[in-house]
Amino acid sequence: MAQSLDPAAATAAYLAQLPPEAHAKAQAYTQGSHWLLLWGFVVSVLVAWVIIRTGVLTRLQQGVEAKKARPFLASLVVASVYVGFSWVLELPWSVYANWWRQKQYGLTSQAFGGWLSENLMATAISVVFTALFLALLYLLIRKARRLWWLWAGGLTAGFIIFGMLIAPIYIEPLFNHYTPAPPGPVRDEVVAMAKQVGIPHDKIFVYDGSKQSNAYTANVSGLGGSARVAMSDVMFKKGADIAEVRGVVGHEMGHYAHQHSLWITGIFAVLAIVAFFIADRVFSWFATALNAKGVTGIADPAGLPVLALIMAVLGLLGGPITNTLIREVESDADRYSLVHFNEPDGLAKALVKTIEYRAATPSKLEEVLFYDHPAVSVRVRRAMDWKASHPKP
Repeated sequence: MAQSLDPAAATAAYLAQLPPEAHAKAQAYTQGSHWLLLWGFVVSVLVAWVIIRTGVLTRLQQGVEAKKARPFLASLVVASVYVGFSWVLELPWSVYANWWRQKQYGLTSQAFGGWLSENLMATAISVVFTALFLALLYLLIRKARRLWWLWAGGLTAGFIIFGMLIAPIYIEPLFNHYTPAPPGPVRDEVVAMAKQVGIPHDKIFVYDGSKQSNAYTANVSGLGGSARVAMSDVMFKKGADIAEVRGVVGHEMGHYAHQHSLWITGIFAVLAIVAFFIADRVFSWFATALNAKGVTGIADPAGLPVLALIMAVLGLLGGPITNTLIREVESDADRYSLVHFNEPDGLAKALVKTIEYRAATPSKLEEVLFYDHPAVSVRVRRAMDWKASHPKP
């Protein structure tokens, strides 16, 4: 029976499990999210302009160094205030884009107070790490001079790796409760899967993801000894069976086994070098365009809004590049799941449940420009192609 499977018809049957109105709602949400990228960029421009016009960063820097040159401390203070000030200015936009809109589409049940308190906590963490990163970045600009952008790629990679190491241990538990998969058929199956491919079986967790989002999801986080696979409790609230667990956890195990986090770190380090190189060349033009009075050059931390705006421009333009690279990583994780666990129907059933926040059938151009995962229709078709050519005994 499996050998006569029509992959195209099987894919269509899976997508048809959702009614047309559900697909229309998903498409509206997804395409609206594409526009958010543009409007978010506009917000970034306005925030940079407002902060520059206030002159607060220049005054802060001058105040810190009034009696003695303390460039590292000045950079640290300026960066901390910049992150906090930006958060205040962007808060109305963040409320709309990250909470109200999710609420309107039924993708979160979190009350506004809970969202705001978590957002404040995330911002406090960001102030610490972002300020330290930027202070070190400005140190590199002062010391390395013409080649600072090259060293900045290494700094970026170092911070990404450090963040991955500590996130599962110190950061993620601040927002969610993680517990080992409870005893039962799911845990038994996951342990057997981990042993089959030589992955530590004590690194499989369930967390209360429904606290923030109603999205069906799982993830892998951490690095080395801190790495773990985590399944949101939403998976089980939406009826995930053993086949789905095998398909989804197999995908996440693919990320773990193939060290995708390190590959992504290397990719982003290279992209950071390119971005910082461009920023070094165009900083003066952007500073003039923003009328950044008192900013003496790219080594001046008071020009941080200018640098941030340049990176926002490059991030918007470079989005299709990063999306394409990450799509390849996600495709590789799907292949790993199919090759090692041969659960195409489980993977397909799980993918259909993600359509509500990622429309299933975008155009090829839309997928290239905006999707950091392959389209669900593409992924389900690959699973059905696999099923047709690899029938189970």
